[in-house]
Amino acid sequence: MANNNHEILGGAFQPEFTKPLENMTIPLGRDVVFTCHVEHLGGYKIGWVKADTKAIQAIHDHVITHNPRVSVFHGDHSTWSLRIKGAQKEDEGLYMCQINTDPMKSQTGMLSIVVPPDFIPEETSGDVTVSEGWHVKLKCQASGIPSPRVSWRREDQKEIIIREPFHEKSTSSNEKFKVHKVLEWIGEELYLPKIKRDQMGVYHCIASNGVPPTISKRIIVDVHFPPVIHVPNQLVGAPLGTDVMLECFVEASPQSINYWFNNNGVMIISSRQHDVQVVTKAPTKGHHTTHPNFNFKVKMLLTIRNFTKQDVGTYRCAASNSNGNYESSIRLYDITSAVKQKVSGEPLPGESESETRQQQQQPQDLEAGSRKPNYGNSPTDHLERASDFGQQPASLDNSLQGLVGSTRHTTPTSGLKPRSRRPTSGSWSATPPALAGILPLLVYCR
Repeated sequence: MANNNHEILGGAFQPEFTKPLENMTIPLGRDVVFTCHVEHLGGYKIGWVKADTKAIQAIHDHVITHNPRVSVFHGDHSTWSLRIKGAQKEDEGLYMCQINTDPMKSQTGMLSIVVPPDFIPEETSGDVTVSEGWHVKLKCQASGIPSPRVSWRREDQKEIIIREPFHEKSTSSNEKFKVHKVLEWIGEELYLPKIKRDQMGVYHCIASNGVPPTISKRIIVDVHFPPVIHVPNQLVGAPLGTDVMLECFVEASPQSINYWFNNNGVMIISSRQHDVQVVTKAPTKGHHTTHPNFNFKVKMLLTIRNFTKQDVGTYRCAASNSNGNYESSIRLYDITSAVKQKVSGEPLPGESESETRQQQQQPQDLEAGSRKPNYGNSPTDHLERASDFGQQPASLDNSLQGLVGSTRHTTPTSGLKPRSRRPTSGSWSATPPALAGILPLLVYCR
């Protein structure tokens, strides 16, 4: 009996741990199980203690703590487990598995609770609407364990424009900025000083700490500015009986109300004689946002069908929004009448009499290719703006276009060139002065 009791109490075979107690790291709210592996337990018992608070959790098969989420179980006498259901932040700490030998044997395992990122509402920016030129500071702060990494990206996948102020030793008091572009900005704050229209869009604040899920906050930055109108051709001429197209490029935010006025100051609406259209800039590839203000570039088109003498005059394109209004004008004239006026020595539309006399005195300056055209806005700028709308600049082949106050169309736009011809008995240099003044127009029309 003595030998049996000694064996029962583990005299000859002392209990031993066969595996270490593992450290556990789990997301908040998940279940956690600590398992103690022993051999030769005999009549000894297993106890569970939360070491940092010295609170007894369970002894053998009985739960001691009042925490209803704690339970114990065992498969056989070699595996004893402590389960915590839906672990919370207060459950984090050091847990001890004990065997009531003399001296006591124990091993410990650490429970770490990780928390996925979550934005702090009062420390995170919402949608922003500002006037162009103002400073914008976007803030995005997130909690989580471990501390989250915060980054910024644009939804349309464009680069973020960063203007960092720097000071140079100079007599100028103006603050200068060093500009650089990045696809991703790291940090809880995104500072956009003197914001410009091309910086408007949707910005994503992204927070991650390795604990799923990664979260994102969508912030709309809307930049307002009054309308601006670009007119590539302020002087347009066409033969009678043809269709003539006038165009204006408008930038405005919020979107502007756009309209045309004829030479009598009457607003033009679509009819059999007139076709009024507004073409919105083609969306950026891969950009599917539906926010209306991001398409701040539009093209106004006015088509005048069956051009008559009554249609000759000045047309105005106008745009208006809550920040202001703007308008620009286009002079439309009849090419046939202009040619007759040039032969008779009369000034063309928008041309002064002094200019006409000067041209007659110096006819050699009007020879084909002797002078570059003056279009107000360069043809290159015109093409760049037109490319925003996914097409070439809309202009009809039957019209002559240029700057108001100038009718010297010696070179056509958009790559159209006068046909070359061999000199005949009446060469270019022998052309009468009056006829030399209109030859560029005639070549262009041909």
